Amino acid sequence: MGGDVYASKILPRQPSDLQSQLIRHASQASGAKKAVRTQSYVTDSDRARSAFRFRYSTCGTLAKILLSLKPNLSEVSVNRRFLFVPAAPLAFASLGALILVTVAASQTTQKSATKTTKATAVAPAAVPQGPITVDGVTDIDPNKAYGSKNAAVIIETYTDFQCPACKQLYTTTLQRVMDNYVNSNKVYIVHRDFPLAMHAYSRVAASYARAACHIGKCDVVEQALFQNQEKWEVNGDVKGTVAAVLTPAEMKKVEALVDARTLEPLIEIDKQHGMALPVNQTPTTMIRTKDGQSYPVVGYVSFDVLKTLLDQLVK
Repeated sequence: MGGDVYASKILPRQPSDLQSQLIRHASQASGAKKAVRTQSYVTDSDRARSAFRFRYSTCGTLAKILLSLKPNLSEVSVNRRFLFVPAAPLAFASLGALILVTVAASQTTQKSATKTTKATAVAPAAVPQGPITVDGVTDIDPNKAYGSKNAAVIIETYTDFQCPACKQLYTTTLQRVMDNYVNSNKVYIVHRDFPLAMHAYSRVAASYARAACHIGKCDVVEQALFQNQEKWEVNGDVKGTVAAVLTPAEMKKVEALVDARTLEPLIEIDKQHGMALPVNQTPTTMIRTKDGQSYPVVGYVSFDVLKTLLDQLVK
């Protein structure tokens, strides 16, 4: 739809309704008793006009066709005779036909404008989901949290994407926590960003990861950033690392969120919570229970050690 089309085949036209009405009126007015034989032929100038251009998608197409086929009495041969009719009736008939064509063109133009407006209307951008609170733990970004909100234990992890110990924690310990506790609704885990000033690209990585989480691509992007940490921390190509695991359409959405900086306040909220603990190094993990107990774990911790504590807490 919407492509340009040109009429390339010219055929003899049959008399239009307007022509027939004019001839019939003339015959009656002059008192002619013989049947009037009519035939319309296509002249060279008529051939040129009939090669009109139109678009499938516009309602104004019909009006354009009617106007392009509007009869020209100077090009119509009626037994090579002149029709003598009263001037007033013929003028009124022509004026009435012109009004009808003008009204039709106006209506179709209005319909075309309405459809164009609807077609070009842009849907409003989705508003990012705001922070939530679970069992007294506030300012949780639900796009960076996993598991059941009714779980017996909540784990908050404060990490920096450029931190080697954070990479080790993510790729070994937290992945197994997800498989053994989060997926079975025993633990609710929250990933919080805590980019350190000493790392040149950690804040950029946090921005891209947060944006990816808000389009449903959190796991794949966080994993790509941690697993390729040694590469992008050298050249700063965070964007390329993220783009490698997303489709062009997904990457376009991520870049739009990063450029708009609408998610930056969520990263700042995570940092404020971390400083309030306080977080003195990354990674730092806070384990909380429903009865209000808290267990801070500073630095890397193996899954076996963490499993010993979790098994006691989820009973």
